[in-house]
Amino acid sequence: MTTLDKDDVRQLLVKSWMTHDAMWFRHCVEECGIEQTNRINKAAVRSMAAIEIRRLTEALGFGEVRTMRALRELIEAAWELISADFMGFEVSHPAPTVIRWDVPRCFAFEGVTRLGVVDRYECGIFPRLEAWFDTLDIAYTVTPAVHGCLMQAGEACYREYAFDLPEG
Repeated sequence: MTTLDKDDVRQLLVKSWMTHDAMWFRHCVEECGIEQTNRINKAAVRSMAAIEIRRLTEALGFGEVRTMRALRELIEAAWELISADFMGFEVSHPAPTVIRWDVPRCFAFEGVTRLGVVDRYECGIFPRLEAWFDTLDIAYTVTPAVHGCLMQAGEACYREYAFDLPEG
């Protein structure tokens, strides 16, 4: 019998959660069509993420997040818990109050491509982050403003979030 370390367990749980998410999405597309699935998916993601960030903030011992330093620390700690190696996101800080996510290879894009609905897919990944910021009551602007999926147009996927927070 193999003993799993904490990271192995976390990776397995995240992969299982993402498999559930993908199967839910697939069956919803089959039952409801892609347009309704996009709407339901984004609403579910935003609802889940609002609860998730409150839980993470409490579990990680954060109080109110009112500085960029606190936000960067929270995101780093939360991301370590909720992401898995297969996700491949790259996070950087190109300016003191900016956080950038680059997605060189997107598991969601690959999944909707296999489903044959990539041409009408609306990203559900970044609404999760945006719901975190909204729930934490942190003002931000996002570039680029995207309503579909950058990768479906052959573009590199990324988002830059500029926050209205003191550096702290």
